Amino acid sequence: MNRSAPRVLVARIWHESNGFNPQPTCAADFQISAGDELMAAAATSGSTLAGIVQKLTKEQVEILPSISVVAPPGGLVDHAFFIGVKERLIADAIALDPDAIALELHGAMGTTRIEDAEGDLLAGLRAAVGKTVPIGIGLDLHAHVTEAMLAAVDICIACKENPHSDVVECGEKVAAYLLAMLNGALRPVTAMAKIPMILPGAAETAGGPLHEIHNQARLAAKGCPAIWDVSLFNVFRYADDENIGQAAVVLTNDAGKKGELVANSLARAFWENRARFTDELLSIAEALDTVAAANSRRPFVLADMGDRVLAGAPGDSTAILEAALHRHDDLRGAIPITDPRSVDIAFEAGLGNVIACAVGGRITPGFRPLPITGKVIHLSSGDFILAGPFQGGEPSSMGRTAVVEIDGRLLVVLTTKAAFSHDPAVFTSQGIELVSRDFFVVKSGYHFKLNFGAAATPLLVRTPGVGYYTKGSLTYRKARFWPEHDVGDPVVKVRTFDRAIS
Repeated sequence: MNRSAPRVLVARIWHESNGFNPQPTCAADFQISAGDELMAAAATSGSTLAGIVQKLTKEQVEILPSISVVAPPGGLVDHAFFIGVKERLIADAIALDPDAIALELHGAMGTTRIEDAEGDLLAGLRAAVGKTVPIGIGLDLHAHVTEAMLAAVDICIACKENPHSDVVECGEKVAAYLLAMLNGALRPVTAMAKIPMILPGAAETAGGPLHEIHNQARLAAKGCPAIWDVSLFNVFRYADDENIGQAAVVLTNDAGKKGELVANSLARAFWENRARFTDELLSIAEALDTVAAANSRRPFVLADMGDRVLAGAPGDSTAILEAALHRHDDLRGAIPITDPRSVDIAFEAGLGNVIACAVGGRITPGFRPLPITGKVIHLSSGDFILAGPFQGGEPSSMGRTAVVEIDGRLLVVLTTKAAFSHDPAVFTSQGIELVSRDFFVVKSGYHFKLNFGAAATPLLVRTPGVGYYTKGSLTYRKARFWPEHDVGDPVVKVRTFDRAIS
């Protein structure tokens, strides 16, 4: 069939699934769009999908929009919902008969039945479209990248920065590399090296050992024109999969052996620097003392590391709220807590009325609800638009949301759904201005620094929960990795994926 311009199908299926969160992620938790609505959102959002669409538009490619499903990180995705989305994507790919397929995936999605949801999705898509249609995927660098994923695609790259300031650029590269395949400029061969370890800390790319290893990757690519991309996957720590491990993925133009050498050296670099991957976290008391002592640096943003929704935790911790209630320095704070039961109580009471109830602590194992008494000062649908830059312009929802004021100083943002609280719009959408508080609590460890920017001073706080890894804190049944287990001096597992000869 003669076509004046390539036709590229685009879609997004994005979720980071924490296997230790007991609450599944269901259809109602996702923002779903398709067709023109998908295209309109991608035109301005800070996402990998946006980068894909914007690059294809610039190159005057015919874009075939399929479906976009996005939810905040959380528990494992309901399998039946996943199957429905998978079937929709495959049906669109068959019906639209594209020249290539470009997808934004997270790379760490699991369902209530399978650990490697993306691997299953991509294998099904490949079987449906045949061997010759190029498929490119842009992933989060916290992906649990697997052999099943790489065996099914031609292009697999990740963003390079944490916080993720370059997700749009990642999408642009996915699109550019697919077009290079279509015009014959690229014959992709991918090498992956994986080593059984995770990063227990120091996960930001601006400094420390991770910055150094990323520089090593950049130098390797700069010194070899055949290397088109090097992606370092800081493996998602909450997937209980026997194949878990830190991975280096090198995309080359028909230079698999060179890719293997570079990937192997980078995987070894992670292992050799493993003792340096540690975080310096404040205790809750130390963080609140800092807020109290440093008036000129207010407001502060306190990262609730153990209950990070951005790592798939439920967002129901009351640890910082409880500590703030017991202080006598009148600090003004705003704290989001996932608790649909308390939201119902607040809505039943109505604006301006006082409620007495126990909030939070109903989802995460080992947590308990905290009794509070406060005045309902705001009620809403919980729908808002992320300010960005990370995911900026994307619609999001906390479900019905109530703001309860305690002691005239602490605002508890009670949400029906776990909130993308790395973004200030979580608070400003509920009438809470940043200048009105001494501190805000976010259920994020890194991305909040990007989205709050210079508007607040960040503090990382050691808190309980399933959103932060410490050795022995979680029960792994399948996965074996350092530092959780003694893996000796492990052998780096290297494999090359060349679909042209597979």
